[in-house]
Amino acid sequence: MAPLCADPRQVVIALDPTRRAALLRLVEEIIAFMTLQLVNPSDELGSLTDSDEDLDDKQTAEPGPRKAGPRKRPTGRAAEQIQEAAMEYMQEWKAGFLPKLQEIVGVQDTPKIKEERKSRQYALDKEALNTPEDGENLIGSGAALVDKSEDVAALQKLYRPMPTRLTTGPAQDRREALSCVLLLLLSTGKYSAHSRTMVLYLASALEIPQTFVNREEVEIAHSLMESSTADKTKQDTMSAEAEAERRRQQNKFSRFWKVGLASVAGAAVIGVTGGLAAPLVAGAIGGIMGGVGLGGVASFLGIFWLNGALVGTLFGAYGAKMTGELMDKYAKEVEDFKFIPLASAGHGLDDPESPAKETRRLRVTIGINGWLNDESDITTPWRVLPTSETEVFALRYEMKTLLSLGTALQDLVQSFAWKTLKVEIVKRTVLATLWAALWPIQVLAAASNVDNPFSRASNRSKKAGRLLADALINKVQGERPVTLIGYSLGATAIHACLQSLAERKAFGLIDNVVIIGAPAPSNAAHWRTLRCVLSGTLFNVYSENDLILGFVYRMHSLALGIAGLQAITPVKGVQNLDLSERVSGHLRYPSLTGEILQECGFTGVRCDGEIEKDDLIRMKDDVQKGEVVESDAGNSEAQSRMTHEVGALKISPASSANEPRRSEIETDTMDSDEGRTRSSRGVTDSCQE
Repeated sequence: MAPLCADPRQVVIALDPTRRAALLRLVEEIIAFMTLQLVNPSDELGSLTDSDEDLDDKQTAEPGPRKAGPRKRPTGRAAEQIQEAAMEYMQEWKAGFLPKLQEIVGVQDTPKIKEERKSRQYALDKEALNTPEDGENLIGSGAALVDKSEDVAALQKLYRPMPTRLTTGPAQDRREALSCVLLLLLSTGKYSAHSRTMVLYLASALEIPQTFVNREEVEIAHSLMESSTADKTKQDTMSAEAEAERRRQQNKFSRFWKVGLASVAGAAVIGVTGGLAAPLVAGAIGGIMGGVGLGGVASFLGIFWLNGALVGTLFGAYGAKMTGELMDKYAKEVEDFKFIPLASAGHGLDDPESPAKETRRLRVTIGINGWLNDESDITTPWRVLPTSETEVFALRYEMKTLLSLGTALQDLVQSFAWKTLKVEIVKRTVLATLWAALWPIQVLAAASNVDNPFSRASNRSKKAGRLLADALINKVQGERPVTLIGYSLGATAIHACLQSLAERKAFGLIDNVVIIGAPAPSNAAHWRTLRCVLSGTLFNVYSENDLILGFVYRMHSLALGIAGLQAITPVKGVQNLDLSERVSGHLRYPSLTGEILQECGFTGVRCDGEIEKDDLIRMKDDVQKGEVVESDAGNSEAQSRMTHEVGALKISPASSANEPRRSEIETDTMDSDEGRTRSSRGVTDSCQE
């Protein structure tokens, strides 16, 4: 297949002047709404850090004079500066795109344009006789079939549909208009996260399925790659080093951007496409629009397809940056740091070859693990992602550390004390137990076996997150939007990445984020500040009954809450997925990735259906029904002691999450040269790194 449109000027033929004006107003309203999503009152912004030192008086019940008062203003000002920088970036992005759209839609109809529009409509009417009504057929998305109406409904839940009269027009007109806007956004030389978000808002307003957007992105990527690597000379330039050299020659590039129809006429542009333009309008653009002076806009396809270096910039030197030697410097700071492309994972995890050009996409998705039971686990949870729509990578880092943590977690859940605790905890939520700060002594006796591996892995995950931010800022992904997905300490790495991006005021890189069972704060003010670096949605997937997360996080400060155990609210642009009624096992998350992403509104993911309740949740249901629950553990004396200890817990309401713990244990962590962590006073508080 080919993109529906090959030139942004096709919108002039698809829409009459009135509808083109309506399209412009709609885009302006969408951009205004996106800008509004970034705005928060300064007193509602929080610190970038994940400590409670900078909480204001409304967020902590600390009595007496506020000792942290002098630090409040600098912290608040830093958050304000991040928000201001995000607004400035939005305005720059708007200035690079909107004038081009205004230039195109403002073109006056000529007799030739009107004649071609009539011819196009006649041809479309003939085709409509053999085409099913919109919404009545299924469309493919990765490995799944999606009903169009369901797709649009899911899209509109995430991206608010702006009212527009354009929805009364033919679906083909709306699709062509969206395709032209997508091409116009790419004419800036970038496909930033803001551009991707704007396209989805536009699709939502025009009632166009997200799968159509995904398909257009794929076809455009294929077209760009095929045209830019058509001859051997261009293929020889496909290396990170050659691309880096070309990016230093910005003056040379600028000449291409300024080429207008005088040197690259509309007819020539269509010729370069190799017939990729829609058949109904392929001849019309060059002949009818060729004399319209649209500056650099009209030469969009000619610029990209006559200059392979620009395509290399867009795709990150054709993917070499994410898998080549550039990653070596990061591996020196965090062991095993490397992006594993799933499309070529069959070649082996250590295959240095970058994915083939056929796998190039206009979007990048990076999955991050929280622990490992086996080396193959690096890619296993992320194989549910649709590589037909997005370029998928798994982030590999600190394999020995994550394998050690995986072993410790498995040993914990298989222990007698843990099995008994699960039986006795059914009457309480994990969050309430955590606030009680009293865990049965038999469970605590084995705590060091998991606390030290968790603290060490937490510290390394935060460092990996900061390196990930640096890699994205250095554009290893090219000029493409990135979606980050992580569970457990993988979510910790994402949290650290967002902190670093916000601190460095790096915007337009991150599209959507999914954090699952995150050992990270849930404080709303904190996330309002971090939200500035996202253009799309942050999904927080949590369960109040996540027993393992509550246990390993018990020694941390709770004043900022725990995202993996509770909602992040209220924050604009953050969606919470509550799995409390279905999931209590932290270790289930890797196997539920597909189901979770589907519930978050992702298209094309492979999953087995609904998320089933695990054993502990079913036990809770039985207790609520008055049924007796018995442990399968055989030691009745030990079980009796455990029951007594759990029954003695003084449960505090989960809603009292703004009350600080008085008995918090202060700890220090030291990483030795051999990579071992020793705790000098109790269990490491990994949030203090």
